[in-house]
Amino acid sequence: MTDNLNFTMKFDLDKDKEKKAREIIFTVYQSLEEKGYNPTNQFVGYILSGDPTYITSHNNARSLIRQIERDELLEELLKSYLNTK
Repeated sequence: MTDNLNFTMKFDLDKDKEKKAREIIFTVYQSLEEKGYNPTNQFVGYILSGDPTYITSHNNARSLIRQIERDELLEELLKSYLNTK
């Protein structure tokens, strides 16, 4: 246990922010599906217009999506897409 005192822990805010964005995306996606919307189309509409009414208020999804900036949302979606290819 005393060995751990010789090392400095690194706090990476970007990783926490990335994780939060990913969780929000999945929650919003699921909420859109539950309400019968095409999540891809709704996300595209929101990203292009910035209009939160493209996102359902079901499960507080609209409030959640507004917690992350659209550029961060796009960045996270692109990272996810590129990692699956």
